[in-house]
Amino acid sequence: MTTSFGAATTSAALKDPKAQIPSFHGLRSASASASALTRNALSLPSSTRSLSIIRAVSTPAKSEAATEKRSKVEIFKEQSNFIRYPLNEDLLTDAPNIGEAATQLIKFHGSYQQYNREERGSRSYSFMIRTKNPCGKVSNQLYLTMDDLADQFGIGTLRLTTRQTFQLHGVLKKDLKTVMSTIIRNMGSTLGACGDLNRNVLAPAAPLLRKDYLLAQQTAENIAALLAPQSGFYYDIWVDGEKILSSEPPEVVCARNDNSHGTNFPDSPEPIYGTQFLPRKFKIAVTVPTDNSVDILTNDIGVVVVTNDDGEPQGFNIYVGGGMGRTHRLESTFPRLAEPLGYVPKEDILYAVKAIVVTQRENGRRDDRKYSRMKYLISSWGIEKFRSVVEQYYGKKFEPFRELPEWEFKGYLGWHEQGDGKLFYGLHVDNGRIGGNMKKTLREVIEKYNLNVRITPNQNIILTDIHAAWKRPITTTLAQAGLLQPRFVDPLNITAMACPAFPLCPLAITEAERGIPNILKRIRAVFDKVGLKYNESVVVRITGCPNGCARPYMAELGLVGDGPNSYQIWLGGNKKQTSLARSFMDKVKLLDLEKVLEPLFYYWKQRRQSKESFGDFTNRMGFEKLKEFVEKWEGPVVAPARHNLKLFADKETYEAMDELAKLQNKNAHQLAMEVIRNYVASNQNGKGE
Repeated sequence: MTTSFGAATTSAALKDPKAQIPSFHGLRSASASASALTRNALSLPSSTRSLSIIRAVSTPAKSEAATEKRSKVEIFKEQSNFIRYPLNEDLLTDAPNIGEAATQLIKFHGSYQQYNREERGSRSYSFMIRTKNPCGKVSNQLYLTMDDLADQFGIGTLRLTTRQTFQLHGVLKKDLKTVMSTIIRNMGSTLGACGDLNRNVLAPAAPLLRKDYLLAQQTAENIAALLAPQSGFYYDIWVDGEKILSSEPPEVVCARNDNSHGTNFPDSPEPIYGTQFLPRKFKIAVTVPTDNSVDILTNDIGVVVVTNDDGEPQGFNIYVGGGMGRTHRLESTFPRLAEPLGYVPKEDILYAVKAIVVTQRENGRRDDRKYSRMKYLISSWGIEKFRSVVEQYYGKKFEPFRELPEWEFKGYLGWHEQGDGKLFYGLHVDNGRIGGNMKKTLREVIEKYNLNVRITPNQNIILTDIHAAWKRPITTTLAQAGLLQPRFVDPLNITAMACPAFPLCPLAITEAERGIPNILKRIRAVFDKVGLKYNESVVVRITGCPNGCARPYMAELGLVGDGPNSYQIWLGGNKKQTSLARSFMDKVKLLDLEKVLEPLFYYWKQRRQSKESFGDFTNRMGFEKLKEFVEKWEGPVVAPARHNLKLFADKETYEAMDELAKLQNKNAHQLAMEVIRNYVASNQNGKGE
């Protein structure tokens, strides 16, 4: 089998060797070159495109390119018969695991092979399954199905991810087909949740009946459909080729089939991806102005709805080139914020997105996967060259980027009106892990009231379409299971995130999800010690390795695992998620965190400007000064305690508080203090209820 993708240079004007990605000049078999020529020769006219063309541009010319070294994964894809072989054979064996090639291919189906890294002796293999839920939308039927599957075939928990999906851990190989087929037949999918293709498309999870939000969510769903694999490998393996009925908007079908500018592989079962799919994973988010609940600048493509003065959507701004992953001690790898590409009319958004994806498909590196994300292509080329190449596949010039208001982080926790007379309720879930009594009670509420749900990019969950009469019983029932209204949750926990890390993630260097509860308690203790108020907070994100799944490089305080019980500390992100943090210290041992955090938080309190956030403070002071604070730290001057408060007047109140506190892994005193502090803080802000 030969490859059917091209990674050639584009036009004669873009052949400057200095502008090429270092050490990689494309790869092409003879048949692939012929395929590229055929692709151009069979271009189809488009009768569906907007007529408001600013300037037509030519399709990129294809030239011969030397065959370069390819990564092993590229070979696996080429030989897989569109992501089927040898996975289809490995799944039939009695072994508890699958082979190297199949391990790479099953990612395209939405699963990772894992083993418990804490067990000694022979490896205990299992599989993590990730769903694909554009906008985080989950039907009532699918939620109840996932809840059942977690108990029957998983480890009894569901995990909400930072890309608005479910992860189901601990599935055995012998149960994979049962689990996958059950998800498919209950309005779900895992196709493309992992692998070298477009991943889940983010959009604000809030079910607000506003034109801009509805368009953002519909556009996210359309982009997800446009870039979904078409060759049927997923259904062949998990439901024996059964045709699952689904409908697509006609504009999605037209955009996928359009080959006016040489974007497609004619007669291929994968018209956009070909046999090789993309060089690496590809991430897209869609949102509306001001709403940065999706971390818009961390995506390969960020799409923003643009409206006129009357609130009518007109088109979209497009950002490109964001990405979090990096490698320790390799400065040529780095996190990167997306930058403006341009504006397109709303009817052209699918064609523009497709053109960007094809540019990455044709030019992204396939020899070294550390450099295969689109951010490295744009960093190598520069945005002007990248825009020029994309415009050739798009067939138009991009219009100037429209001015946008400032971004805000929106979590949508608590009770809100949808706009149709119904309510939605956003619930904070620590690290997205739903288990135990919380899982049982959440299921009871969702099932009793027949609620649909949304997953947020901050690992939280939103219950939708709630009648006003249900508000009190739902609030009370969930609170008893530890799902509290946001004013009763520690502000540090509200914005904190962590990846799963140990024991199952094969890339983890140290703890993240299991370690963050204690780390947040220690940070709160430092706050108390240096005199910071309870209602003050910083954005904390922790990952067990540098790949950045919890987006730590956007945090005010990011902890990135760089050794056993050791973290690299990143500072300088902000609450709006618009500033990239920078590496502050390496190899900080878990036991030594206070030695770094105490002086930083103390001087933030003492020297900050009015309403200055911790991230902004660290950027203003500069790392040299901050390191001086740490090196010379001898501890804060602690005033003697002036109060001796007795919180509980009777045993019954104490015991009731203690039971509720245990649900949150706290003691009665801690929970009582949180309630009192929140009450005082809310009244001081004029928000008392």
